[in-house]
Amino acid sequence: MSDRFQVVIADFLEEDKIETAVLGDIATLTRASAHDENELLSHVANADAIILFHDISRVGEPTFSRAKRCRCVVRAGVGFNNIDLESATRHGIQVCNVPDYGTEEVADHAIMLLLALARRLVPSHQAIREGTWDYRLATGAPRLRGNTLGLVGCGRIGTATALRAKAFGLDVLIQDPYLPNGIEKALGVRRVRDLEELLEQSEFVSLHCYLNAETHHLIDRAAVARMQSGTLLVNTARGPLIDENALLEGLENAQIAAAGLDVVEVEPLTNDRLRLHPKILLTPHTAFYSEEGYVELRAKAASEVRGILLGHEPRNPVNNPAKAPH
Repeated sequence: MSDRFQVVIADFLEEDKIETAVLGDIATLTRASAHDENELLSHVANADAIILFHDISRVGEPTFSRAKRCRCVVRAGVGFNNIDLESATRHGIQVCNVPDYGTEEVADHAIMLLLALARRLVPSHQAIREGTWDYRLATGAPRLRGNTLGLVGCGRIGTATALRAKAFGLDVLIQDPYLPNGIEKALGVRRVRDLEELLEQSEFVSLHCYLNAETHHLIDRAAVARMQSGTLLVNTARGPLIDENALLEGLENAQIAAAGLDVVEVEPLTNDRLRLHPKILLTPHTAFYSEEGYVELRAKAASEVRGILLGHEPRNPVNNPAKAPH
């Protein structure tokens, strides 16, 4: 039917059962299966909406100048660094994300990495596979209770991590300049103003902040130097929050005892110094995933598209196209 909306799923998905269940009565869905913006361009001329995942590293002016009918781009995920917001706003296109999926999963994953590092899980497992059975593999393992876990960022995921950490008896310390005063009282945690204070006071550090120009390489050589000797570092947020050269130097001089990374600067991982380092525990950007969380992500992205196409206000806008110059 000519009056049906046209929705383009830009990338990543090999099927669209969940999206069709939400949108199928009002829209025709097209999977572009694009790996970069050039591959997407031929699909957007008649698009009323675009659902974007993460395979395409950047969507901007070439797409938005062609997508004359497009009302919205919904990023199926929390981060929206791969969307040129200025260009979208200039063309009057609403950009939204899905900030409230996967909260439990990422918090669980962060705690898992911390526990695995602290309890020497992987070295013990590998040694047993190689024929060794020696309790001294756990030498140096810290007790969690009474030690301080510093959370850099305490939004949805940071909050969920804090609540889990408290159950282990950890002294939770948060640093987040965007939170209102008193949130630490509601959570029963401590709060510091500056990253430097957090690093100086924490035996364990976990990153839960957004990636932007301010936080790019937030953990650099200066930050590593501020850490307590033997800090355990966890990152389930965004890879470029950490300067990988600074991390490697910190591991070599034992300022950082070990690191658990679900994200890296370049994905898939190409840095063999990280891949093969004995003090780094890696997972392939899987912290977000559970069967339930994956369904939730896709359904919420499609529901956001549906609402906007039907004239409702967006639930999770990240720009304001009404302010675009005409």
